[in-house]
Amino acid sequence: MTDAINLSADLGEGFGRYSMADDESMLDIVSSANIACGFHAGDPRIMRDTVTACIERGVDIGAHPGLRDLVGFGRRELAYTSDDVYTDVLYQVSALDGMVRAQGGRMRHVTPHGALGKMTRQSEKLAEAFVQAISDLDRSLRIVSREGYLTTAAESAGLPVGYSGFADRAYNDDGELVPRQEPGAVITDEQAVVSRVLRMVREGVVSSQTGKDLRISCNSIVVHGDTPGSVALAMSIAVGLRENGVSIQSLAHA
Repeated sequence: MTDAINLSADLGEGFGRYSMADDESMLDIVSSANIACGFHAGDPRIMRDTVTACIERGVDIGAHPGLRDLVGFGRRELAYTSDDVYTDVLYQVSALDGMVRAQGGRMRHVTPHGALGKMTRQSEKLAEAFVQAISDLDRSLRIVSREGYLTTAAESAGLPVGYSGFADRAYNDDGELVPRQEPGAVITDEQAVVSRVLRMVREGVVSSQTGKDLRISCNSIVVHGDTPGSVALAMSIAVGLRENGVSIQSLAHA
């Protein structure tokens, strides 16, 4: 059991006049933010404004690069080469890093979004390309992901690593997420979410959709901003953690 955990949310995922979630309220709860960088969601003004809000609240800033797929919100797997991953990740993370530095802040971590996350967990070559992009930009940046080729490649390259547990997503028996189009893929029941998070933090275990206990490395809990009732879910998680003796701290300060 750990006595501290990072609580993060995927934010800045609107586009133009369209907003995805209540980022302002979420930022009053979480310790770190994963900010969309423009390919699956976000645009320069949303990126800047989300960075500003993070700096004002002392919330750690991370980049959330995705596949070049606004229509599919970065959740559809595309035919990417290693060079595609390298250049697209470097482009997105560099853009957000510039926004952060322009406001006197510092970016702390990078976590891949959606299909890019799955592809880099499952492909050694794509994982190595992702890690090379981050290594070439800033070796102090922490790569945060669920366990797989990406975390292994980051560790081998000597980069700091964080391990994610998803509070509001159901897992299959093989440890992958239940596809969003399937029933029960997104968990919105607050008590169920809090119970899952406490098991992840206390026991290093999460139950699959069929009830199988899966071992999980987890020092960062993720709440998706577009999950219905996400702010209430995040608040319930924060309260549940503190009531059980677990403080909320960013990975950079834990």
